Amino acid sequence: MLLAIDVGNTHTVIGAYREDDLVGSWRISTDANKTGDELALYYQGFLGLKGLSFASFDAVIISSVVPSATMALEEMSRKYWRFEPYIVGHNLDPGIDILMDNPREVGPDRLVNAVAAHRIYGGPCIVVDFGTATTFDAVSPAGEYLGGAIAPGIEISTRALFSAAARLSRVELHRPAGVIGKNTAWGLQSGIIFGFAGQVDRLVEMMMEELGGAAEVVATGGLAEVVLPECRTIKHHDPLLTLTGLRILYRERVQGR
Repeated sequence: MLLAIDVGNTHTVIGAYREDDLVGSWRISTDANKTGDELALYYQGFLGLKGLSFASFDAVIISSVVPSATMALEEMSRKYWRFEPYIVGHNLDPGIDILMDNPREVGPDRLVNAVAAHRIYGGPCIVVDFGTATTFDAVSPAGEYLGGAIAPGIEISTRALFSAAARLSRVELHRPAGVIGKNTAWGLQSGIIFGFAGQVDRLVEMMMEELGGAAEVVATGGLAEVVLPECRTIKHHDPLLTLTGLRILYRERVQGR
C-alpha cells in the first residue's frame, strides 16, 4: 500500500491507497513543531480507524511546503517504516517541464496538481487551489507547467479583516440572500463569497485568453466549497487532486507504469 501525504501551510491531507483505490483520507492541522514520534502517534490513530497499521504500507510519498514538517515526516518514516519516503522535488522528480524563470520557485504541491489535472482532465488546463493562498496554475496541452498567479487566501484575508476592524465580527461563510447586504453580517458574506468568486472568475478568464481561449478548469483545496457555487468558470471540483497526483507520480516515476 501507498501512503500519500500533502503538507500545506495550514492543513495536511493524508491518503491511504491500495493500488489505485483510496482506502481512507484524513485532513489535519499542520504543526511545524511536531516531532516524528508525535506524528507517528497521530498517524497510527487515523490508520487504525480503517484497520490499518504502519506495517500495511510499502511506500510513503510526500509533497510539502513546510520544511520542518518534511523533516519530521522523514524521521517518522525512517524510524517506523525503516525506509526513505519519496519527497517530490527532493528525491523524486515530478517529471514535468517547468517553463518558469526559476523552476525552483514553484511549490511541489502546485506541480503535483498540474500533473494530476493534465492526466485526468487533459490540457490546456488551469488549477485553482483554495488554500492558505489561492493559487492559479496553467498547464499547456503538452503537460508543461507554464506559470500562474498567487492571491491571498480566503481564510487569511478574512482573518486580517476581522483583526483590523474592531467593529466587525466573524460570520458564517455561506451564500447570502443577495449582493446588497441589509446588515453587517450579510454585507460581509456578500463581499467574501461574491468577491472571491469574482476574483477567481476574472483571473481564470484572463489566463484562458492567454492559453488560446479554452481550458479545463479544476478547483481543489479545503476552502473551494465556500465560493465554488458562485464561480462560473470552474468546470471540475476535485477535493483530493493533490493526493491523486501523488499516487500518479508514484505509479509513473517509481513503479514505471
